[in-house]
This record gives sequence, C-alpha cells and structure tokens, in this order.
Amino acid sequence: MHKMKSKLIVSIVVTLLGFSLVPPLFAVDYLHPDDFDEKSWSKVIDYLEYVDVYAAAHGKPRPPAGARANLYMTYVNQHGVQMLYAGLSNITMGLGKLSVTLPIQTFMMHFKTENESRNTVTASSYIMLLAYNESESTVYDDSPDKNDTLYASFSMGFDLSALLSTDAPALNSRTEITPLTNPEEDRWSWGMTYTNLTAIWWRVFIDPANCSYTSIPVAVSVYEQLTFTYDLVFDEANNTASITSSYVIGRMTDLWVIDSWWWFLPVIVHYNSTGCYRLDQSLYSEETIYQFLNNHGISMSMVFFQASAVLDRGSQSRVSGHDVSEDEIDVSNETIVTATEDGERISDVDFSDKETYVLHNFTSGTDQTYDAVTRTANRTGFARNPIFKIQTFLMNYIPLALAHMDEPLYQQAKQHLLNMTYADYFYIISYPTYSGYRVEHDPLYTVYFADAQPLEAPNVGGVIVLAVIVCAVVLVVGLVLRRRT
Repeated sequence: MHKMKSKLIVSIVVTLLGFSLVPPLFAVDYLHPDDFDEKSWSKVIDYLEYVDVYAAAHGKPRPPAGARANLYMTYVNQHGVQMLYAGLSNITMGLGKLSVTLPIQTFMMHFKTENESRNTVTASSYIMLLAYNESESTVYDDSPDKNDTLYASFSMGFDLSALLSTDAPALNSRTEITPLTNPEEDRWSWGMTYTNLTAIWWRVFIDPANCSYTSIPVAVSVYEQLTFTYDLVFDEANNTASITSSYVIGRMTDLWVIDSWWWFLPVIVHYNSTGCYRLDQSLYSEETIYQFLNNHGISMSMVFFQASAVLDRGSQSRVSGHDVSEDEIDVSNETIVTATEDGERISDVDFSDKETYVLHNFTSGTDQTYDAVTRTANRTGFARNPIFKIQTFLMNYIPLALAHMDEPLYQQAKQHLLNMTYADYFYIISYPTYSGYRVEHDPLYTVYFADAQPLEAPNVGGVIVLAVIVCAVVLVVGLVLRRRT
C-alpha cells in the first residue's frame, strides 16, 4: 500500500451518511434481571434499549434517539464462575440511520480467586484488524510498530457496490451466529461470523506522541469472513476455566485503491483474484489482489486489550519482571503473569504454546504453517486514538451497569473502567506472511478460581451487564491468554 494515497473518493464517504440501516438478520430479544439466575442462555439484544429504560427510570443521561447496539450474547454459570460472551453485530446512530458493523468481541469471567477468594472480574476483547507495511526503520521485525505504515480496519454495514461499479459484489456485511451448545457436562461451545466483511481502511498512527489517523479512508476491501469460535472447558479438579478461541480471517476477495489523480479527481482501480480493473470493468493490469498485497509488503495483525478488577486490591501484569502495561515486548515465547499487588495469581498467558498459524493459499490451494509474532504494545497510542470514537460512544453508560454490582467493587473500579488508558495491557498478534489469504489461529485463555461457591444473586447480573457494555465500547476488564499446542 505504498502507492495508496491519503484520500479516497469523497463521494463514497459523503454518500455513506445517506444510506438506510441494513436490517438485522435475527430477532432482537431483551435482557431480564432474572436471566442471570439460569445456568446458561444465548440471545441477541439491543443493549441501548436496555440502557435507555434504566436511564429514564433513574434520571441518568439517555442514549441518542434512534441509536441501537445489537449484541449476540452467551452466558454460562457453572462451578462458581460466571462467563459472558458478547459479540457486536452493529451500532446504529440516529442521524441518517447510520449503521456501522464493527466485529468487536468480548468474553469475560466473574469469579473468586483461588487462594483468597477475592471478588474478581476479568475479560478479553478483540478490537480490530491492523494491516501494516514494515519500514526500513521498523522497531520490531514482523510486528506493527510506530515506525511502520499502519492501516486500521473498520467495517460499515452498507451496500457500496453502486458507487464502485455496476457489477461489483454486494458490499453489505452480514452477521451469522453459532448457537451455544453444551456437548459435555463441563464444556460449552459457541461463535460468531461476519460474512462478506466490507472493511474501510484508514492510515493510522500509534506513536504515543502522535495518536491520530487520516480522516479520509485510503482503501476499501472485502473479506469472505471473519470468524470467532469459542470452546469453554471447566477443570474443577484444578480450579481452572479455559476458553479456546479460534480465529479465521477469510481471504480478501476485492480491493479498491487510488492508483493516481486526474486533476483533483481520484482514479480508483479494483483488484480481485483475476486482475486489476477500472471502474468500468475494463482491464487495467493483470496484477491480482494477492500479487498487489505481496508486492507492497502488506502483512496482517489483530489487536486486543485487557484489564482486571479485584476487590480491594490492585493488579499487575508482568513478563520476566517487566510491566507490560507500557513496555513493548515480544512475548511470542513468553508468559505474561497477572497477579494482585500482594502476589496472588489471577491469570497468566503463555504465548509459547501456540506460536504458529495456518495460511491457506487460495491461488495454489495449499496450506502452510508460519510463525505468529505476539507483542505487547504501548497502550497510549491506541487508547487515545480518535479512530475509536465510534467504539467508545457508549462509554458514558458504563456506570449504569456497574451500579448493579457489588458496591465496594463499583466504587473502586468505575473511574478506571471509563478509560482505555487504564487497561492492563494491549497486545498484537501479527501474521507476517499474508498476501490476502485465509489465516487460521487458535489461542487459549485461562483463569484460576476458588472452589465452587454460589455467588450472591444481586452481584451476578451486574457483572454480566458490565461485560455487555464493555463489549459494545471495547472497554474490557482483563483475562489471560495461554496458547494451545
């Protein structure tokens, strides 16, 4: 993407504001307080409807009129651990019915620590795809850093095909859910897939001294899918709850970029698996989308962040004695340990157990295994970046949910949970060999809990509601990643 300019056709951006909402593909349910007394459930809800009812009843600021946030949620309450997953389908803003499909994923656990039975909330959240081109001055090989050319991906729920060419593929992203199942007594499975994912790319900067992005997109692309599947396993004998999280980044099928400028008008070309075309579908060159991405050195990565809240205790996440909240460390072969300030283990993340990913080469039809690179990242460069305005739009409503939690924990955590700069740490998993082909990877997340004891009913619902909001705004309360062989 060296040749990608800092502007994309302005008419696309302007026209976006006039599109109608893409209707949801599934019925929207409602969140009830007594839902959290059940052992398990899954449903799709409009979370802002829930927030609006609460805000009206308690004199709190209400969401903008017409705003919606559709979330797919699953809930499991077993062995004294409450797990809630929430995947964001789309956010609809009132003005112009602007619908934004954001593939944001959060899963959380509420439990008491193994030794001291301290009330703890942990979670992990996927934020975005981040494409990158390494510069000659790169700081970390095979990992996106502040000296590289970075492109942040955000997905819009619009059909843009009419703006690009008469026979372009339909560009309206869709969401499919995998229902929660319980194949074994202590095992649960579920998932979510974004199909025909239309990504709009912005040039972004993550240097803490320059947290910014180019306000006009630089490219539009389409992926076959972005899939998240989860497998939760309880090991009561060892007091662990583990979630195997499998990621599939589908192959990129279409890419529109600016090739040149004619006076003040951009000349846009369309790459796919057969070549490069002008918008009238005449052949521009025989360079395919995969050759283009390879020739321009484009790699792909996924960005996550984590935090933690423990009643009456602070927590720290370290690797080899280094605080990973600010230090940028290659942890591909390391273990991040999260513990209370007095040393009780909450969770850990062992990245060395799963160092590889599978890349399916669409052109040759072969699968190859490559090394993934995982690095912690300076949180300031992400947390203060204005590109997250859409995701953080619901942040003001977090106290509404925390108020339902255990009061001491609420008072302790509410200020930190409003600000992404208080996350335990950010980390980036990068896939250096890419070329636009399908990537498959599957990390494992684990927490350590006390012997099973029933949690007080008033606290359960509040913690779960917290996780729902957390997902919608990409504000999380940390979990641990261990890699699976």
